[in-house]
Amino acid sequence: MTTEHDEVPDQAPDESPEPALPRLGLREPLTPVVDTDDALARACAEISLGEGPIALDAERASGYRYSQRAYLVQVRREGSGTWLIDPIAFPDLTELGLAFGDSEWILHAATQDLPCLAEVGLRPASLFDTELAGRLLNLPRVGLAALVEHYLGMSLAKEFSAADWSTRPLPDPWLEYAALDVEVLLELREAVLADLVAAGKDGWAREEFDALLSFTGPPERKDPWRRTSSIHKIRSRRALAIVRSLWQARDAIAADRDVTPGRILPDSAIVALATHAPTSLGALKNDPTMRRRGPRRFLDDWYTAIEEAEGLPEDELPTSGQRSDGPPPPRAWADKDPVAAARLARVREVVTQIAEQNNLPAENLISPGVVRALAWQPPQDRDEDTVAAELRERGCRNWQIQLVGGPIAAALVDP
Repeated sequence: MTTEHDEVPDQAPDESPEPALPRLGLREPLTPVVDTDDALARACAEISLGEGPIALDAERASGYRYSQRAYLVQVRREGSGTWLIDPIAFPDLTELGLAFGDSEWILHAATQDLPCLAEVGLRPASLFDTELAGRLLNLPRVGLAALVEHYLGMSLAKEFSAADWSTRPLPDPWLEYAALDVEVLLELREAVLADLVAAGKDGWAREEFDALLSFTGPPERKDPWRRTSSIHKIRSRRALAIVRSLWQARDAIAADRDVTPGRILPDSAIVALATHAPTSLGALKNDPTMRRRGPRRFLDDWYTAIEEAEGLPEDELPTSGQRSDGPPPPRAWADKDPVAAARLARVREVVTQIAEQNNLPAENLISPGVVRALAWQPPQDRDEDTVAAELRERGCRNWQIQLVGGPIAAALVDP
């Protein structure tokens, strides 16, 4: 509090701090977690009597657990309130799916939650993804907190987003955080949809949302061990074999114990052991990477993995680079195929122009991977219809094909 005698420093009008947005709070008291058959039956009955779309979210324990299962499912519907459901307490949530019926789901970043929801028997008949809608509107930030700030003028705390949701019992502050994530979705959907309609992009959004109904998760990576952090420091194929062997041993232990792999053995330890492989179990025990109790618990596993890699014949060692049937990295195109590099530059320029004209991020207009695949192949009579068919085969939606099919076909031809 200031008085007339307090000195307040001069402040230019354009330097005034932005007023803090009001903090979003629960509109209704927090209800107990649904973790019994009777409580689930009541929740399903109430939800089935509600009206309109269903706001839905799930919490995982990605930084703590190997699996990507849901450890909490949050549901809100007009007329039925918010329900926090513990999926670990039930064989599945098929009963909840029946209560949903064909109602539209509202999700934020649907690709993060759809796989774990499917694991417990929940699959949407239709959905609305507020994050994807924000991308189609080319908003600068599309996180849930950013959209709540932009559309609702409220501040949404996200301090528990990386919490260990496998914890039981879940603390009340975490549950309040989880409930807020679905409380905002019903109102947010209406505001975002209004902008989509005003921008003439609601049809595009519907195509995108419908495409997500068949989403089952990201494609399985080839040689996932090659994503080990700092693997670029490895200089020999033998050392790469040690990385692979240790990674696979760690992955098996992590899966068996349902613990995130980095908590079993950090990537930095894998690279260090591959760089200067211990020649005996005693040397491994005294290695600096084994100072922590976690890695030391599995000394025999690590030593066996190293021995197996050291004993591989030369023709079974991994290659220095990952083999791929697709095009090489764009930085290598100029050396490998200058003509293809020129095609890629033309296509990228066309895509950038169309994205700017339609106020879209280029990657939402068309996937960069699809652009590279088209540009790498020689044109060979690829007219607009042929390119459109290729785009459709690669998963592009009708609205995307209508915007870029013809211009890309023209750009593929050497002028």
